[in-house]
Amino acid sequence: MTLVKDRPADPRHRVIGSVEVLAAVLILLVILRGPLSGVVSGARMQTWTTVFVSVLVQAVPFLVFGVLLSAVIAVFVPSSFWARALPSRPALAVPAASLAGVVLPGCECGSVPVAGSLIRRGVTPAAALAFLLAAPAINPIVLTATAVAFPGNPEMVAARAVASLAVAVLMGWLWLRLGRADWIRLPHRPDLDRASKGEAFWSAVRHDVVHAGGFLVLGAAAAATINVLVPEAWLQTLAANPALSVLALAVLAVLLSICSEADAFVAASLSQFSLTSRLVFLVVGPMVDLKLIAMQTGVFGRAFASRFAPATFALAVVAGTLTGLVLL
Repeated sequence: MTLVKDRPADPRHRVIGSVEVLAAVLILLVILRGPLSGVVSGARMQTWTTVFVSVLVQAVPFLVFGVLLSAVIAVFVPSSFWARALPSRPALAVPAASLAGVVLPGCECGSVPVAGSLIRRGVTPAAALAFLLAAPAINPIVLTATAVAFPGNPEMVAARAVASLAVAVLMGWLWLRLGRADWIRLPHRPDLDRASKGEAFWSAVRHDVVHAGGFLVLGAAAAATINVLVPEAWLQTLAANPALSVLALAVLAVLLSICSEADAFVAASLSQFSLTSRLVFLVVGPMVDLKLIAMQTGVFGRAFASRFAPATFALAVVAGTLTGLVLL
């Protein structure tokens, strides 16, 4: 197994964090509350606010679940457990970790801190990243929601499971073959080494909620802005072209940043598009979207996110399209 070492924090290069940014935004909102009241009453601003709040309401419970699970893994689960639970050969640990996502309900927001915690505990990054991709895409809650959203197309459930699992395993193997340990920069937590288990647990929870939550807010704001700016007429034009419709819904999945527990209902509502293009929407969304890219940048570093997100997007589009052509 490969152990990724944390990089020590340098106080001389301390950057402004999400807490400072949030405090500044709140102060500005209070100061500018008069002029902003007129802007907020507009139709576009109301739509932006609705989408922003919806993304947060959907994601926050799963983020908290993931943070709690991450803290449990970081503090209470010994490294020897992962050595026994996963195959010693990294190539076999990747599919084993992917299948573990089938039995762990959760969304993409919670999987990011869990994957970071797994890497800290000595799990090979390729297996942890395969789990990160598989857990939000093929867990029982997501597959049940897909079956409910597509009552006339039960094959959509099998197609989503097959394509998503294939992407998770292939990305794990790809990272195993081409990935480098220095591309992952996990935040350094020296305070956890000296604290008791109880103190370390709550310290890890508070840190991850603020750290990952800040990037979740930025991602939700970006998704809401895109929702307001992209004209509906563009989608109607793209749906008429089979090839472009696949790419359009793949990009739309990234921009909308919908939680994996809810994206099937959005895909079902896009009835002007083909089943294959909607399958691509369901495969891409839980693996690559704006809030996920922001969170992965915060948890793993910019060098990781700039390589992992584009590769995952390309592989998810290909796997979703091929699976759709065969099963749908």
